[in-house]
Amino acid sequence: MAYVDHAFSITDDDDLVGGAVGGPRGAPVKEIAFAAALLAFGVIGVVAGILMAEHRVGGDRAHGIFFAVLGVVMFIPGFYYTRIAYYAYKGYKGFSFSNIPPI
Repeated sequence: MAYVDHAFSITDDDDLVGGAVGGPRGAPVKEIAFAAALLAFGVIGVVAGILMAEHRVGGDRAHGIFFAVLGVVMFIPGFYYTRIAYYAYKGYKGFSFSNIPPI
């Protein structure tokens, strides 16, 4: 059996002040809504940027690239935190609502 040092481990039993990370708190609705909005607007930005870059919708190639890059920048954190919220809701081991930082 492997040796595990529990001297510096943080558990859910630790009572941190004010619902800090690791402390007990419910589902953070504001943070999940913000992550979902970032995800949705990121997807819209990428699709609009690709369509603009191909000259199928108004704008030129530079605007299309800008919107695609902006969409990717919004999509990445939106997808990451929405995924954490989904896995925490489903009860997967290692995922918790406390992993989502407060706004």
